[in-house]
Amino acid sequence: MKTTHAPTLEVRIRQIKVDIEAIIDARVNAVAKESPGVPSGVIRNLLTARAPACPCAQYLELDTKA
Repeated sequence: MKTTHAPTLEVRIRQIKVDIEAIIDARVNAVAKESPGVPSGVIRNLLTARAPACPCAQYLELDTKA
């Protein structure tokens, strides 16, 4: 019987960061459709400004507003 190894904490964190970036990008794209002419970088900064320290904190902040 094969034993499967759980991914390391580092690998899991990196994957979570990728997932969070995708969620934030999707939110930026949704807002950009409603706000033509506003650069996506500005939208991203506005969405993540309350928790700029790390992607996890940004996700949690955005998730509470959804």
